[in-house]
Amino acid sequence: MTIAVLGATGMVGSRVIDEAGARGHQVLALSRKPPSHGPNVTPIAVDANDPSALREALTGAAADAVVLTVRTLPVDQEFLVGVTCTVLDVAARLGIRVLVVGGAGALRSPDDPDLLVADNPAYVPAEWRAVAAAGTAQLRTCEAHPEADWVYLSPPALLEPGDRTGRYRRGTDTLLTGADGRSWISAEDLAVAVLDELESSGPERRLHDVRHIRHFTVVHRDESPAP
Repeated sequence: MTIAVLGATGMVGSRVIDEAGARGHQVLALSRKPPSHGPNVTPIAVDANDPSALREALTGAAADAVVLTVRTLPVDQEFLVGVTCTVLDVAARLGIRVLVVGGAGALRSPDDPDLLVADNPAYVPAEWRAVAAAGTAQLRTCEAHPEADWVYLSPPALLEPGDRTGRYRRGTDTLLTGADGRSWISAEDLAVAVLDELESSGPERRLHDVRHIRHFTVVHRDESPAP
């Protein structure tokens, strides 16, 4: 596949690029200052703050899928929603798939399905509430684009740099925790989940399994996978 990664220099985007390149895919790295490493990586300079430039870059990318990993600190919900809208609009017109790496706040709480993680102080302290709310708004933006072929990946409560183990457990729209009670995954293993989703979700599967793939989450798995 040819995979465009928007937010190529970020924690998640850079690891998605590494994972995709290692699997032999062609990668289009989109960022204001895109990385140029790797034989399978084509850097494309684009400012996500410029909707026209973003549309032009995506239209000319000839990608099979777009992975949206953009984040801002401090959080800018208006920007995040705007970029997501632009990507979904272009993807719908071109007929390409979008995988949005969003936030854990959009998930349901494991002990109260009616309570979003974004509104649960057990998982989201007050200082992170705006970040969690922005991720939820991003999911709602995706849901408002039913004509686009999108999937929204919520990481667990903690996402940080670490080791690539290739081990994770997958769920749907409820926050997952590991055997030790922690809800976390390394950015490297999240990238594994991103590529697994893109590689295993052909048109036939999507046609029969839309509800399953629209919103999913993953968590680190300690035990070795079964043979």
